[in-house]
Amino acid sequence: MYVERPATPDLTRRVACEWVRTSSAAATTLVVPDGCIDLIWGPEGLFVAGPDTGPMPASVGAGDALAGIRFRPGAAGGFFGVPLHELRDQRVALADLPGILDPGILDPGILDLDLDLGTGADRGDVHGDVRGDVHGDVKARLAAMRAAVRRRLVAGADAPDPAAPAVAAGLRAGRSIAQVASDLGFSERHLHRRCVAAFGYAPKTVQRVLRFQHALRLARAGVPLAEVAVTAGYADQAHLAHDVRRLSGGPIRRLLSPARAA
Repeated sequence: MYVERPATPDLTRRVACEWVRTSSAAATTLVVPDGCIDLIWGPEGLFVAGPDTGPMPASVGAGDALAGIRFRPGAAGGFFGVPLHELRDQRVALADLPGILDPGILDPGILDLDLDLGTGADRGDVHGDVRGDVHGDVKARLAAMRAAVRRRLVAGADAPDPAAPAVAAGLRAGRSIAQVASDLGFSERHLHRRCVAAFGYAPKTVQRVLRFQHALRLARAGVPLAEVAVTAGYADQAHLAHDVRRLSGGPIRRLLSPARAA
């Protein structure tokens, strides 16, 4: 089961949502690109996911529970202490990020809580029944991550590129890369550098991922696919189908459930 809820009001400018995934049986699903970066607490501890450029397999075991905080596209800034392109298509343990546990980023105490909640030898006791205490554990994990994220964002040292929302809005609206660069007073080369720094992607990939997500939202709302293609900015329905397969590994109809795997 996968459930999302909105970020708390003080975090909504940077955080898209919080989410929880619990599993009663072992399963593998494909995560599709959305331009976001997630801080995730799973059975093996804390790690960072994304940004992805294609479908990524995500496996869970029976009784596993994951909790996540999802940063909006372009909104992570320097939160993770590394250039975002180094996280592209990666799943990286939090402890492997060189700057993330420095003072003012994430309090090392969050890792103590990680141990307390059973990511070591007693993990089976914690994750053995998704209907039991695991729900309390997941809530505790979300609360700990939320507090850590809040502390870091309040400090302000990791501020995102102020141009990122305008870049995303322009590309999502179907404007060309040249048009978006001109609107912002940038050269295309400068826009490229800003996009890689802010999103972890080059502008063309940002455009493709945001257009794909726009199409997915329309399709999930019941809009006919021919209309989805036109509204989302594709040349035609064949272009839509090609891009969806490239980014998700299958046809769009396979993605019409609103859930997103962790």
